[in-house]
Amino acid sequence: MACFQRVVTSSLLLMITLLLGFSEAKEILIGGKTDAWKIPSSESDSLNNWAESARFRIGDSLVWKYDSQKDSVLQVTREAYLSCNTSNPIEEHKDGNTKVKLDRSGPFYFISGAGGHCVKGQKLIVVVLSQRHRYTGISPAPSPEEFEGPAVAPTSAATSLKGSLVVSLGLMLWGLF
Repeated sequence: MACFQRVVTSSLLLMITLLLGFSEAKEILIGGKTDAWKIPSSESDSLNNWAESARFRIGDSLVWKYDSQKDSVLQVTREAYLSCNTSNPIEEHKDGNTKVKLDRSGPFYFISGAGGHCVKGQKLIVVVLSQRHRYTGISPAPSPEEFEGPAVAPTSAATSLKGSLVVSLGLMLWGLF
């Protein structure tokens, strides 16, 4: 009986650890590298392509590394993003090591503050998943009429969690026999 209790306790601790690991806020380096905030060399090099394959959650922080003498990061409205209007940003960052906390679900729009960079493609849309987001097998991206930006691909966290729980249950049952 004591062996069974140890197995159950260990399994519960493992499951709690796994669940907490999925909910941790992260610092995400834009483009996955320090020199990513620049005019893309091609459309396939666009930061929006990178953002489409990433998962952003409330509480995560985006981090930009760039030369503060030559560039800046502007958080803007959808309209300013589409027209590359730098005149009235929501937030302006010029420090070369910008960190923006994602405090709500939905789209965030960023453009370069350097003259002419936005129209050459140096801009980014990040879509933050809601706290209740669950994997349904269907992309939750809005229609083009509602939102002009990258689609949000379905998350695989639910699949990973199910797999972890199955493994934990298997280990627990294996310990009983």
